[in-house]
Amino acid sequence: MLTVLFLGFASGLPYFLLFSTLSAWLTEVHVSRTAIGLFAMVRMPFIFKPLWAPLIDRLPVPILTRRLGQRRGWALVTQALLMATLLAMATSDPAANLYWLAVVTIATSFASASQDIVLDAMRVELLPDAMLGPGTSAFMVGYRLGMIVAGAGALYLATVLSWPMVYTIMAALVAIGMITVLLASEPDHPPVTAHQDLKTWVRDAVIAPFMRFATRRGWLAIVLFVAVYKVGDVFVNVMATNFFLSDGYSKVEIATVTKLLGLACAIGGAVCGGMLASRLGHMRSLLLCGCLMIFTNLMYVVLATQSHSIVLLAVVVGLELFAGGMSSAAFTSFLSRLCDAGFTATQYALLSSLATLPLDMLSGSSGILADRLDSWPLYFTVCAAMGIPGLLMLGLMSRLADIRHRPAEEATAGQDGPRPLPA
Repeated sequence: MLTVLFLGFASGLPYFLLFSTLSAWLTEVHVSRTAIGLFAMVRMPFIFKPLWAPLIDRLPVPILTRRLGQRRGWALVTQALLMATLLAMATSDPAANLYWLAVVTIATSFASASQDIVLDAMRVELLPDAMLGPGTSAFMVGYRLGMIVAGAGALYLATVLSWPMVYTIMAALVAIGMITVLLASEPDHPPVTAHQDLKTWVRDAVIAPFMRFATRRGWLAIVLFVAVYKVGDVFVNVMATNFFLSDGYSKVEIATVTKLLGLACAIGGAVCGGMLASRLGHMRSLLLCGCLMIFTNLMYVVLATQSHSIVLLAVVVGLELFAGGMSSAAFTSFLSRLCDAGFTATQYALLSSLATLPLDMLSGSSGILADRLDSWPLYFTVCAAMGIPGLLMLGLMSRLADIRHRPAEEATAGQDGPRPLPA
């Protein structure tokens, strides 16, 4: 559980550095809202990570795989790449050359997505089925801690240091994840087959995970639900920092209220989300969390129509982060149970990339939508309405889909080429 906690920290650290912290940096140098919204699209590698997930799942890393194991070897490679690309971001000057910052941010996104592939596989393989709910909560607590360090910590540091120095410090903190990987044990997973010909390797490593997932009854309903469940929250989070700054809140106020105060709320939400998934079941917990997300998005409408108020900001953001922590834990636990033994890295990469699809494909239009509507209350109302399709798909999936966790022996038996069932 302690290992999973720190793996979550390592996974969560890059998030705000590619998202709201970067948005604050761009806002300070007077980059337009439309450009800030489009900048969110640099996280596109999270959509396409299933394309190289089979390499991380099955391809050995010279020397490191033999000494540390498949998972730990790849984890160190991706973390070293992440540290290097964050340092490259630190050398950038967006006011002088915004395009160079975009290039190195895309590289950071690729490194972060690759790290997520291997750390998610480690988490799922380290946790037994009985500990999946609590273990997911621990991972999400660590994830939120990483986000707070890169969010509130970075904003506080930016009041006394330059943004390049802040990103240099964040790059150094990647070492925490590297130390965790070195101290962790290699999880149990099917051994990597050596000396396969290319055709056999492509069949076993690339085609088999997707074909295996397609044997689930109602797999198409699962895919659609995963893609739309959090779309409303995505649009709120992309423009939240810009909204706070444009509404007159200072960086210190944002860091104190939305990051530090929100830490307890997010952690409490993550713990509650894991408990709900274990006690109420995944369908009921996802329904409750979906309704809470819509409600907290509507609370932003109230905030946008009131005068400057730290208390109201704390209430709205606290509720939003609590609901976000609950939904993330319940949602992550749900995705984890869908992974078949032997295909963990590839299948979880597929599901998690579908979950971030709205963030990567649609969030670039958030700034355009905010500019066109030219009304924060109307913008947040639209965001709340975006949560309704997720609830509708949840009801459809609960009736049509097979969402049980399939045991290792069943997954192994299915590696010989099962025929997909109708969606």
